[in-house]
Amino acid sequence: RASALQAEGRRFDPVNSHITSQEIVRFFCFMQFTVYILHSTIKNKYYVGFTSDDTHDRLRRHNTNHSGFTGRIGDWIIVYTEHFSTKEEAMQREKQIKNWKSRTMIEKLIGS
Repeated sequence: RASALQAEGRRFDPVNSHITSQEIVRFFCFMQFTVYILHSTIKNKYYVGFTSDDTHDRLRRHNTNHSGFTGRIGDWIIVYTEHFSTKEEAMQREKQIKNWKSRTMIEKLIGS
């Protein structure tokens, strides 16, 4: 058996793994970046950000009690998302939206 492995090379065996080879391919080839807009009814404010994490997990972290703009409120909801294939595209779009500095433009984007 050892000589067979050496001759063929080691291969990934999804049967004995917790992660399938399809999940690995999806992670490395199709990693997705999301630009999101949150809204707080209490603050009556919007927050723009981007993440490569699951957006619901990221929202959960925004709603924890921490110092920072989204901390100590806990009522943030996701009102808008856009998906990108590269971090650079997502960062550029986040910056574009933040540079608007316009509630009207953000609400127009959310409504579209």
